[in-house]
Amino acid sequence: MTAEPEPATTAAIAVPHTGHEAPSSAVERAVHNYLRHVTVERGLSANTVAAYRRDLALYAHWLAEEGITDPAAVTSNHVSDFVRHLGTREEEPLKASSIARVLSSVRGWHRFLLDEGTTETDAAHETKPPKLGSRLPKAITIEQVEALLDATRGDEVQQLRDHALLELLYATGARVSEAVDLNVDDVIDREVVRLLGKGGKQRIVPVGSFARAAIDAYLVRARPVLSRRGTATPALFLGLRGQRVSRQNAWLIIRAAAARAGLDVEVSPHTLRHSFATHLLAGGADVRVVQELLGHSSVATTQIYTLVTADTLRDMYTSAHPRAR
Repeated sequence: MTAEPEPATTAAIAVPHTGHEAPSSAVERAVHNYLRHVTVERGLSANTVAAYRRDLALYAHWLAEEGITDPAAVTSNHVSDFVRHLGTREEEPLKASSIARVLSSVRGWHRFLLDEGTTETDAAHETKPPKLGSRLPKAITIEQVEALLDATRGDEVQQLRDHALLELLYATGARVSEAVDLNVDDVIDREVVRLLGKGGKQRIVPVGSFARAAIDAYLVRARPVLSRRGTATPALFLGLRGQRVSRQNAWLIIRAAAARAGLDVEVSPHTLRHSFATHLLAGGADVRVVQELLGHSSVATTQIYTLVTADTLRDMYTSAHPRAR
């Protein structure tokens, strides 16, 4: 399980060169060069590079099955056929959102090939991603959030850690990658946390009293116990062996809490982020403030949450007003 958008299936796919074996074709060498470019020259995060690697592994595998081993031999028709293949293949066809993400990786690779002079044309330039339906963020109610948080309460080491993690995610709207990447020193004066977002952008987010109490209890009563089980690390949230909690572990922690709470909706780390934004706006917070708290570069992204709030108000109006129906 991951906190990122639905990953493309890469089972039985030869992953492009990662440094352990030599790329066997011109396509694989070009993929390797591109991954090195986005890592070293563009400084993209490890998670982003890993997503590119998965997407381009899928593409390289498909090209190999089509008998194409030279990037210069790829045409726009090939790219269009690949996009159709992703949505119609027998084994786990991808949703439109995942196809769009894979195509974005493919288009970036082809632009790189053109810029580097490896190819004379950009084969993916005119290929359009499938149309995405208007999908509103999925938030849960305040009562459901409280049930989720209550499901992690307890005095055991693991319960203290899980409760602190979930309280912090809901209190700050942090992405799961931002939360697990936190170090102890990123909790500043107990009042705020320093989050490192996409593109290396840093932001300071207040921490409410409930999250502060949960983090304090974890730091005093649980983290020292976990820390003794592994090597020294500045990580805030530690696993049972003393290592930094991974994104996958965070997903499992939240899923387990949702199951114990008896929630009949799918809950992920991003659900808490969506709920954070939706509940703030419903409580009267300014959309620009919520934008800053979420770390959105554009207010248009944050304004999606205002549609969720408007939908809720419309439903309440329809059910409560005598002349609404």
